[in-house]
Amino acid sequence: MCASVSAIIRGCLAVLSLTMILIASAMAQNQGSEIRAVTMAAPPFVMKQGDQLTGFSIDLWNEIATRLKLKTNYQVATDVSALFDTMRTKNADVIVAPIFYTTERDAEYDFSYSTLEAGLQVLVRGAGANSAPTPLRDVLALLFSRATAIWLGAGLLMILVPAHLIWLLDRGSEAGISPSKSYFPGIFHGLFWAATALISQVQQVPGMWLARILGFLWMVVGVIFIALYTAQLTATLTTEQIRGAINGPDDLPGKRVATIANSTAVKYLQGIGAVVEEFRTPAELFAALLDQKADAVLSSAPALRYYAAHDGLGRASVVGPEVNRQDIGFVFQGNSPLRREVDHVLVSMREDGAYQRIYDKWFGSE
Repeated sequence: MCASVSAIIRGCLAVLSLTMILIASAMAQNQGSEIRAVTMAAPPFVMKQGDQLTGFSIDLWNEIATRLKLKTNYQVATDVSALFDTMRTKNADVIVAPIFYTTERDAEYDFSYSTLEAGLQVLVRGAGANSAPTPLRDVLALLFSRATAIWLGAGLLMILVPAHLIWLLDRGSEAGISPSKSYFPGIFHGLFWAATALISQVQQVPGMWLARILGFLWMVVGVIFIALYTAQLTATLTTEQIRGAINGPDDLPGKRVATIANSTAVKYLQGIGAVVEEFRTPAELFAALLDQKADAVLSSAPALRYYAAHDGLGRASVVGPEVNRQDIGFVFQGNSPLRREVDHVLVSMREDGAYQRIYDKWFGSE
């Protein structure tokens, strides 16, 4: 009897020990799980402060990882293409960045529940539609433009040629344009007369009859030249004003619009007939706008609003409504069991207010 009881006790202890070992092993495995995340700079979703990553997407993922007892090893990619290349080579388990849901991406990867719904918006230089007119700036820009330089060069050539002809035909004439027969100072008289004839009405006519005929023809040419020059400058200024009148997505067709390469905005811009300028990073995108390499930027609305309120304050503004609104989420390898766990935590975070606290931190309370 005692032997039987002793055997039962030993069996129970063995089972208990095995159970404890399994539980400890499972806890150690769970606590020690490492997730390889790939991300890229995209304020306010992902930003680097010193050696640390921060931003809406980073804070959201870190909270999820904490609840799932996961350790995240981040790797930073340079652009969107590099993000997906890292996933295709199986060097990452998840993309922690503001990636828009598309049917093409969903066919290759798994998306989490939506972390944010956002659309595309337009960013322009200055204060957009609400900016005050700046006629002085427009006139100065026109005066120092390439078109003005070409016309001034043509005008200078048109002064030099007739000045020499008038001097040759009318030199030495006391009542004419150039009383001196020598080149200097005779040519200066000819240059002054030719310039006056080109831009205004002359007060003196050549003395020699052949020079008078040439002078009359030159005055007619001067009237035509000034008329064409004025029309060209007016057309150029009008074109620049029309190009600058971008108040939303409807004004983008035909304009040079910068966006992130391989983003959903590229297809949208191609569909509306805009001239697409693709850049790898947001920093290159905004630099292109400020350097006037693009007329506008089309990208994620939250990212543009954040830039306009921070680094671009006073230099750029968001105009017009959002278009092409879609869900943003984390991207996982196909059939990843981690995606289901993350979705469960996302639902919990919305219910207990954690998601809203992170949202309010980066985008403000609505």
